[in-house]
Amino acid sequence: MNAPAIKLLPGRYCNSLTKYSRFVTREVNIGDVPMGGNNPIRIQSMTTTDTMDTMGTVEQSIRMINAGCEYVRITAPSIKEAQNLAEIKKQLRQRGYTAPLVADIHFTPNAAEVAARIVEKVRVNPGNYADKKKFDQIEYTDLQYQGELERIYQKFTPLVKICKEYGTAMRIGTNHGSLSDRIMSRYGDTPQGMVESAMEFMRMCETLNYYNLVVSMKSSNPQVMVQAYRLLVETMVAEGMNYPLHLGVTEAGDGEDGRIKSAVGIGTLLEDGLGDTVRVSLTEEPEAEAPVAIALVERYVKRSQESKTKNQENTHNSQPTTQNFKHNPYEYKKRQTYEANAFIGGHMVPRVVIDLSKENLKDTSVLNSAGYIYSPLLDKYNMAEQSVDFVFFGNELPSFNLPSNLKQLYNYQAWQKLADKTLCHPVFTLKEYVGDVDRSSSLNLVTLKSADIDSDEFGSLPFSNSLVFILETDALHGMADQRIFFFKMEELELEVPVIIKRSYVFEPQDSELRTQNLQLQSATDLGALLIDGFGDGIWIDVPQVDTKIITSTAFGILQATRSRISKTEYISCPSCGRTLFDLMVTTQMIRSRTSHLKGLKIGIMGCIVNGPGEMADADYGYVGSGTDKITLYRGKEAVKKNISAANALDELIGIIREDGNWIEPSLAE
Repeated sequence: MNAPAIKLLPGRYCNSLTKYSRFVTREVNIGDVPMGGNNPIRIQSMTTTDTMDTMGTVEQSIRMINAGCEYVRITAPSIKEAQNLAEIKKQLRQRGYTAPLVADIHFTPNAAEVAARIVEKVRVNPGNYADKKKFDQIEYTDLQYQGELERIYQKFTPLVKICKEYGTAMRIGTNHGSLSDRIMSRYGDTPQGMVESAMEFMRMCETLNYYNLVVSMKSSNPQVMVQAYRLLVETMVAEGMNYPLHLGVTEAGDGEDGRIKSAVGIGTLLEDGLGDTVRVSLTEEPEAEAPVAIALVERYVKRSQESKTKNQENTHNSQPTTQNFKHNPYEYKKRQTYEANAFIGGHMVPRVVIDLSKENLKDTSVLNSAGYIYSPLLDKYNMAEQSVDFVFFGNELPSFNLPSNLKQLYNYQAWQKLADKTLCHPVFTLKEYVGDVDRSSSLNLVTLKSADIDSDEFGSLPFSNSLVFILETDALHGMADQRIFFFKMEELELEVPVIIKRSYVFEPQDSELRTQNLQLQSATDLGALLIDGFGDGIWIDVPQVDTKIITSTAFGILQATRSRISKTEYISCPSCGRTLFDLMVTTQMIRSRTSHLKGLKIGIMGCIVNGPGEMADADYGYVGSGTDKITLYRGKEAVKKNISAANALDELIGIIREDGNWIEPSLAE
């Protein structure tokens, strides 16, 4: 099928930065489930079984398909696994399951050539398909570099010809953690290097008149991942390409962390209309991934339908023009603001606000959910590792003494009546604040919406360094609505700190589903702004969800966007047939003994494919290197090779201790 006509994107990397519009890509045939074009955003996952375990792989594939997977990816690390894909496919088809199969290839072109004759799609990693990664820095002349490309072309051409002959699709899947030494030497460990790694292979495919391509830019760092996809789209369009995008955050982890991290990366791109298929990589059973991906994607199915019938959002009197956007979407830079009350804005980390106005304010335990644990024996509060910065009490007054460092927010009328205003700050409406009011000398918070920036009241604001905005939205596409506000603030050269507030009301559902929806939606909406350096604080309001979960989610979003580190970060892969140990059990074991090491990043990888590369972003790494064998890393340096799995965690803790980064759990409490 011919690709749609390509024109330069007004939003530089998407159709629009101010309203929802899906970027239409070339349609690619993958069995009888096409991707791209006007097709739905597809859902997929990857098996974790040994590919030589035919029946185990078949049974797991069926569970994945029943959970919502439209494509099933299976690793093929060598020719024997590639050949066994035929038997797996046969068994699935005999049972009536026709979902296209995807062979995942690393290092072995001959396995790819076998698999391409059997399955509907092959995934190749340009970082290790015909290249190598030894972390060598190599100086290439332009002629030498071109010679390397010609070598790769000769090695890659047979696979392309087989794919053309058999009608097999291909994903060019770049991984941040496995960029080749060649790419690293010329472009560095950058989004540009990731994009160029894929573009080289895509250009080769087009030279061979092969266009049945999908492309991905995966990283365990959502910030890097988002920047790389954006740069990829702009680069593709400039070269007359518009191939479908496979979205994913690799090595996202498990539980709350895995869901929030995935939503920050994937959701940010979906918000801008990018993405044709989604794989959520969780260190859980693969059938658990599809429901999370479906929940992420469903918002945009509804949004696309509603956008056609509603024209209520982003109806500002004046829209910022693309030419006036000062932020660079391809690198992180925090928006410049002043420091209000020496506490929020400027170089401070983003603050967290929690609403306790509807809680029982006669009980000191109400503050537990905000990270302040009261000890009756000592008559004092202890701060947890995730203690909020502001508590909103609205019009209510607590009947007990509060922690001496906890800042309180009250509606203006209630604040006015306080006898002691120490650490207490007023929250105004915009109309209140521009009137004749008693303002605080230290900190004044004003709630407003994006459209208010064009109002007479906004023009009458008495600006001072005590002013902080609380930005709300009720727009269908709330992220874009709030982003417009930041764009206009930059146009007006206003450096007022902004707390981003999002309110959610979920349909009746069980608490677990509500919690997941909160994690996914808030991580998307707030993460998409924080990724670009917008926001000096966040405020999540969900009456149906326990406050402790809201607090944890808020800090999780800040951690995933690298805005504020409040806990240990685990970069753990989702497992596959290459994995050399039980990743879920091992991850939980490592977490149980290291979760108190606030700020450390620990990589837990099942095999060598992405291990050292992704762990270049980690402080320490635990990588499967053989049956019952583990190699431990400090950064990207292997410091202990092929040690027994039984002793590996103790050895890892020993390395952390040697480096002076170990804290006894009792001292971390």
